[in-house]
Amino acid sequence: MDGYTTLYGMLETALKQAGEESGMLLGQELSIALLDSLSTSKTSYFGGLDDGCFVLGVDSGEAYGGQFYLVFSLRDAIVMSSILLGIPPARIQEKKRLSIIENDDIDAFSEIANMVNGALNTVFQGTLPNKVRLKLLSPKKYIPEIDPLTPEEPLPDGDFLMFRSKLEMPGQEMNHLDVLIPVALANLFDPQPVAAETAVDVVVEAEEAGGGDAGAGTGESAEAVVSEPTGVDSIVVLDDDEEQRQLMMEMLSFTGYQVAEGTLNADIKELFAGRNVKLVIIGSQDADDRELAVCIKVNAMRQDFPPTIIMSAECWTRTAVLKALKYGARDIIIKPLNTEDVTSKVRRYCKLASV
Repeated sequence: MDGYTTLYGMLETALKQAGEESGMLLGQELSIALLDSLSTSKTSYFGGLDDGCFVLGVDSGEAYGGQFYLVFSLRDAIVMSSILLGIPPARIQEKKRLSIIENDDIDAFSEIANMVNGALNTVFQGTLPNKVRLKLLSPKKYIPEIDPLTPEEPLPDGDFLMFRSKLEMPGQEMNHLDVLIPVALANLFDPQPVAAETAVDVVVEAEEAGGGDAGAGTGESAEAVVSEPTGVDSIVVLDDDEEQRQLMMEMLSFTGYQVAEGTLNADIKELFAGRNVKLVIIGSQDADDRELAVCIKVNAMRQDFPPTIIMSAECWTRTAVLKALKYGARDIIIKPLNTEDVTSKVRRYCKLASV
């Protein structure tokens, strides 16, 4: 599976650490090695299971809200819990063959799962830029063809990224530990760049969800009558990169509007003085919080009649697109600048006739 390299790396490190620490708890060597990742769905994943499993939810809090899931083979859980309880090898093999698991086994297995969760917390907290807290939930047993799949059990319906790791222990035939992470939560842990077509889809989704006007005002009365500002019809271009500003200004020459320019730190009030600003284009390398703050400043200049804002950046993620729309942008442009793309968007938002 392409992408999610940061998330893959965090899980690889955490699971390796979890294997080493769990091995010390068990008193014998245990390795957990991440092998592969792929996209799946709940129906596809559980439809392909031949054996029982334990599903443990991990509640992710703070800046990364959601839940993901650890899925252990039932037989692996029996082996590890039995070793921890000091059960003789012959009895362990019998319990494994017959899938016998008792309350003591579940308690012991939960201790091992806590080691895995502890390693995940250590690595995630040390890698992610914002605060995260991972809390392990109680295990749920699932037996194919016996336990029904419901919309919420043994985990909620949806699309997931599955990260599969191999469990290895001397003298034991072990299976896999799978980590299932909902795509939305994976994108919080490791935001992915979006292609131009996907970015446009996000804008369209947001427009449809917002009644056809992404980034529109927040609760202004539709009946209010507001006079449009007077002055020279203008477009304002804000970008710290002078070469990018000049290129954008050349692309805007077809409009016949006056084009004012400045950096992201420019005095917005001064740029708006004496101008009927129809459009503001905010450019950057990455669409981060600094550019979003400029969106807020522009909207604050004319709260009753804000100009249309388009944000332009080279690196976009789905999260960044949604944040840009939330903070007042109407659309986005993906760098490097494309004349046809810029022209079509400017014509649309400035209501200019096509030639």
